[in-house]
Amino acid sequence: MTHRKVQTQFGPNAAAYGSSQVHAQGADLARLVELTQPQPDWRVLDVATGAGHTAFAFAPIVREVTAVDITTPMLTTARELAGQRGLSHIRFIQAPAEQLPFAHNSFDLVVCRLAAHHFEENGRFLSEAARVLKPGGQLALLDNIVPGSRRRGKKADLQRRAGAYINALERLRDPSHVRCLSLDEWVDAFITAGFTISHQESSPMPLDFTDWTARMQVPPANRQRLRAMLLQAPEPVLTFLTPTVSGDKIEFCLHKAIIIGNLS
Repeated sequence: MTHRKVQTQFGPNAAAYGSSQVHAQGADLARLVELTQPQPDWRVLDVATGAGHTAFAFAPIVREVTAVDITTPMLTTARELAGQRGLSHIRFIQAPAEQLPFAHNSFDLVVCRLAAHHFEENGRFLSEAARVLKPGGQLALLDNIVPGSRRRGKKADLQRRAGAYINALERLRDPSHVRCLSLDEWVDAFITAGFTISHQESSPMPLDFTDWTARMQVPPANRQRLRAMLLQAPEPVLTFLTPTVSGDKIEFCLHKAIIIGNLS
């Protein structure tokens, strides 16, 4: 069912993601390349490629990039953009992140950027990434994160509630959204899947509310609800999202993390 929601939600919006500055021009693309240090003989797998921007960042450096996505219009957009850039050594395949149609030990690097919050089974995705990676391969994940804590107590409970609130906000904007994890949850999930964490970092991602809602064609009534939820949120949520209002303009910050895991 989640796959169908993703296809329904993102199919009509493929062109918007092709030109989205957040997705096409984010500084984190260069950061992913810097952290993974791809080599000319590598085979790279980009999971949930969307409009292909992550694949495009790695393609000039490595031997081959395989880009998978479950949404046909996204793959069509990615192929068109690749052709415009003259990137002929990217192959595009329709497949879900939790069931990758590749043999064991096929890739040197698996990368997934700004997509995992749509995956229903993150543990299965991580297991699949481990399966298709060669021994010593890397998994580089970049995704939005929410507050959260492994600890017990009132402060930790407030952080987890803030995380649940932000996920509810995301689902109202995008019905295909499943769940953003906290950084602690991601680290634990990587370790469970057999990865050793070699790097982790997080940073704010400034957003314009109008662009954020327009990209998913949010209906006016839901846009008003989102505005109210954002500006009237509990204190831990406000501290995390830091919304500001200037006239009709609302800006706020989501947060993203990069995690690099190495497979033994």
